[in-house]
Amino acid sequence: QVQIIESGGGLVQPGDSLKLSCVGYGFRPKNFTMAWYRQAPGKERELVARMRLADNSANYTDSVAGRFTMSRDNGKNTVYLQMNSLKPEDTAVYYCNAENTRLGHVYWGQGTQVAVHS
Repeated sequence: QVQIIESGGGLVQPGDSLKLSCVGYGFRPKNFTMAWYRQAPGKERELVARMRLADNSANYTDSVAGRFTMSRDNGKNTVYLQMNSLKPEDTAVYYCNAENTRLGHVYWGQGTQVAVHS
């Protein structure tokens, strides 16, 4: 049974940090392109960060570049999103995504809520 479980969200103040975790069950994230998306109320889901399978380097949307860092621990089937210097505009539900275009497999987690306000 394939499943993605995100955790680590919460309510924080501007300038604080959070670290989100995404654990894959029933598949190996190391064989997938992993990404973090977010969806704020009333807005479309947007890509936050994506880690390339070839070299584990990550690309970030401009609004989070320099503040967020994506990483993975293949031994734990887990990817992370370290979020620093959080801003109110980072408030959203954050989703973990796994994609293997060769196999045609795309998986989503249920999301974890991040709220940033004073």
